Amino acid sequence: MPTHLLAIDQGTTSTRAFLFDGALSPVGFAQLEFPQIYPAPGHVEHDPQGIWTTSVATARAAMASGGVTARDVAAIGITNQRETVILWDRATGKPIHNAIVWQDRRTADACAALHRSGHEPMITERTGLLLDPYFSATKIAWLLDNIEGARAAAEAGQLAFGTIDTFLLWRFTGGRVHATDATNAARTLLLDIRTGQWDEDLLKLFRIPRVLLPDVRDSDADFGTTEPQLLGGAVRISGIAGDQQAATVGQGCFTPGMIKVTYGTGGFALLNTGDTPVKSNNRLLTTIAYQLDGKRTYALEGSIFIAGAAVQWLRDNMRLVATAAETGTLAAAADPADMVYMVPAFVGLGAPWWDADARAALLGLSRKSGVPEIARAALESVGYQTRDLLNAMRADWPAAEGAGTVLRVDGGMSASDWTMQFIADILDAPVDRPAFMETTALGAAYLAGRNAGVCPDLDGFAATWRADRRFEPRMDSAMRERKWHGWQDAVRRTLTHR
Repeated sequence: MPTHLLAIDQGTTSTRAFLFDGALSPVGFAQLEFPQIYPAPGHVEHDPQGIWTTSVATARAAMASGGVTARDVAAIGITNQRETVILWDRATGKPIHNAIVWQDRRTADACAALHRSGHEPMITERTGLLLDPYFSATKIAWLLDNIEGARAAAEAGQLAFGTIDTFLLWRFTGGRVHATDATNAARTLLLDIRTGQWDEDLLKLFRIPRVLLPDVRDSDADFGTTEPQLLGGAVRISGIAGDQQAATVGQGCFTPGMIKVTYGTGGFALLNTGDTPVKSNNRLLTTIAYQLDGKRTYALEGSIFIAGAAVQWLRDNMRLVATAAETGTLAAAADPADMVYMVPAFVGLGAPWWDADARAALLGLSRKSGVPEIARAALESVGYQTRDLLNAMRADWPAAEGAGTVLRVDGGMSASDWTMQFIADILDAPVDRPAFMETTALGAAYLAGRNAGVCPDLDGFAATWRADRRFEPRMDSAMRERKWHGWQDAVRRTLTHR
């Protein structure tokens, strides 16, 4: 029997494919970047054909690098950039426009109008989300209203909508399967996350025909098989999840109270709340962590807008460092008595502050302050923002306080020992970094393998999780609270709505 698993990780700037053996050890890998398209200020698009060709090419290359053929692959899992929208012609499979990317802000005015009309409370109650251009619904409506003939074609059943997972699934199956999983559906502003069904009231509000939408399935469902010519043989597709949810699965965060944070350009924290969709009073998102066997597991999600991007700013804009890795060495050499804070509000501040107009600031500079102190402030800002998010999560769901916080981390910035140690120190909680860092791909592969019968149950998979290193808190409590109060003061000085 075939035991290998192929994970396609379709991201915002590149597509990657990982091949895993039956023990979920990586044995093949490939990556291809694709262009970003900026047709106007605030507009971000991708060429769907580029997404498709890089997905097929990396899948083939990963299989080749692992020395396997389609006959050796038990199943494929797909994980993807969330909220990005494509509409295509059902007859030809040809997109009617470029993909509108999750970062795109062209529908900000439409969201503002809906907000003024008082619709956000109902939207949040049913979807767990906020009324924001980030999510898919207003992007779909924009395409229907701005592409000639699109609305009439949609209402006649001639068009299909999909987030990236759905588009890839349609292409891989030769148009036989139009489906998504619950985690991606939950990011559209169109799904009632309590019932797991598309919501008719929301479809009417956003003026989106029901016939456009895919079927919603479990995250480890049967999603059909690939066209044989694509990968050298037909391979079943049996796992789909949005990237942050796939990372939650890959980190084995199956117990309520477990938290994972992915640190990249920004940071995404997900707190497993079990079978309870917890309503947030701090403008966190309530979302579906995964859906298995028809049962939804929920999470609270919070975003750090700027994490690794603060280091990129030091490197690319200020030219204070040549490589990101230098910042840890500099931070370790900084004068501990120099209390410099960076509030990295380059694009505003998120939870729990929610000030879109706030802008970045360096505070507490003295004549002694230099590059080491500024580098340390940039790295420390990630820890402070993580504590902000965890405090908001605990306020929304007090049960998290008693669950015993251990933070599981992944993403490029988690490779920084200095930063992870500071996060453990400022949280006064352990931080676990996994031995295998590509948890998003691992989660997608596991979901596919669970359905295909080559992976263990949740408990069995969780037992295979291994830490590369655990960072234990070692900062004394007086220093922790002194630094924390300094951060809160620095943020307050940055806010525009004090």
